[in-house]
Amino acid sequence: MASGAAEKGKALADGSESAADRAARQAREWSTWAMKKAKVVAHYGFIPFVIVVGMNSEPKPRLAQLLSPI
Repeated sequence: MASGAAEKGKALADGSESAADRAARQAREWSTWAMKKAKVVAHYGFIPFVIVVGMNSEPKPRLAQLLSPI
């Protein structure tokens, strides 16, 4: 297990990483970054989204009705 980590570090330090490996690592890092950002946007954007959609519907509800769970 430790030798695998040492080999990985050695490969990165030597610069012998192939273009495909580099591209795969970049894609993994980018997708992780994008998912973290999407999680934050979804977390903070859900309630405002519900309010906007509710206020644009007919009949127009009061804000208290939109925010109450019942």
